[in-house]
Amino acid sequence: MGRLFGTDGVRGVANADLTAEMALGLSVAAAHVLAEAGTFEGHRPTAVVGRDPRASGEFLEAAVVAGLASAGVDVLRVGVLPTPAVAYLTGALGADLGVMLSASHNAMPDNGIKFFARGGHKLADELEDRIESVYDSHRHGEPWERPTGAGVGRVRDYEEGFDAYVGHLLNVLPNRLDGLKIVLDEAHGAAAGVSPEAFRRAGAEVVTIGAEPDGLNINDGCGSTHLGKLKAAVVEHGAHLGIAHDGDADRCLAVDHTGDEVDGDQILAVLALAMRERSELRSDTVVATVMSNLGFKLALEREGLKLVQTSVGDRYVLEEMKEHGYALGGEQSGHVIILDHATTGDGTLTGLLLAARVAQTGRPLRELAGVMDRLPQVLINVPDVDKSRVKTSAELAAAVTEAERELGATGRVLLRSSGTEPLVRVMVEAADIEQAQSVAGRLADVVKSALG
Repeated sequence: MGRLFGTDGVRGVANADLTAEMALGLSVAAAHVLAEAGTFEGHRPTAVVGRDPRASGEFLEAAVVAGLASAGVDVLRVGVLPTPAVAYLTGALGADLGVMLSASHNAMPDNGIKFFARGGHKLADELEDRIESVYDSHRHGEPWERPTGAGVGRVRDYEEGFDAYVGHLLNVLPNRLDGLKIVLDEAHGAAAGVSPEAFRRAGAEVVTIGAEPDGLNINDGCGSTHLGKLKAAVVEHGAHLGIAHDGDADRCLAVDHTGDEVDGDQILAVLALAMRERSELRSDTVVATVMSNLGFKLALEREGLKLVQTSVGDRYVLEEMKEHGYALGGEQSGHVIILDHATTGDGTLTGLLLAARVAQTGRPLRELAGVMDRLPQVLINVPDVDKSRVKTSAELAAAVTEAERELGATGRVLLRSSGTEPLVRVMVEAADIEQAQSVAGRLADVVKSALG
């Protein structure tokens, strides 16, 4: 069996790759592994279980709940809530385990299982590996130890989770949003209820799109991966800004009043300056990945802030933040982590804080986001090459050196091997799009000839 856990839990096509039997088995295995690790010692264990609105989440939730209860874990079923809400409630309720059923921005047929440890933090890799190993052993016939009688877990719906999470979001806000008109695109996803409620309670006039989940329409032509409808709606309604989430609402992208996109890099820049003003930006440092636009780095330098860059993936951003105590980090895609108030990316919290900055300054989002200029960025995927030789090819190294010399301080080259496919990604940033396209094209040709 190949490794089930990826960088963001277990994902696959629901009822094909990710079955009810697998969901049940992984949940039982997680309970046993955490019990062996001493997590449940001295008390009766509790788990928080939530999901996004996908139709498959209904049967997968039932399987997870059954598995946990059969292993002696009491379950608080919070229903449809965002991933960051499940993480928050896991910590706030003192639960030993959290489980979220979602495939985030993926299409509806997919689903996924993500486990949170006590406190709402992602499980350590070694625990995920152990869960996989235990699951595999029992899948091939090794019997489980099963509690009986009063030892089995009890299950109840925890409807208070909705208001508890919204209350948490509002408590974080530094100021109200009165006077702002905001369009929210909820991607027909997990935040369709809590996000509009939070923005309204904060004082904003709210227009919603993509807020009628039916189990089948999640991420379908809407949300943070399809901004066209939000751009049109912001202009149509004369709104001050628009906010878009993905299916499980751990991402946030924005649109200014003219309908232009404000990406994750720009959001991070705006929030960094706001947090520094409030003395909340520890070490005057922001953490982002190597895919962040060079314009973001230049803007932070101009403002006297430091940038720490990690490998691609919000898990690496989070690891760096936790290790060094940084308060703000994220990705260009809209995963923004505000570690004092969330253990994972929280799209609703990010959107609220962005809107709060607009309300507090009285400046339009377009002006605030203008703190950074996005340099043109060209990405070319070069397939069917020996990606293992990216770092050892002398021919390729010479071509990169020449490209970097040509681009100078206002450009950048990044070559990355795909983690899942036999291809190399060539990314070039430059002062103008024509130069970026030219340099990227030449480098892609060298990748083909040197690694083909």
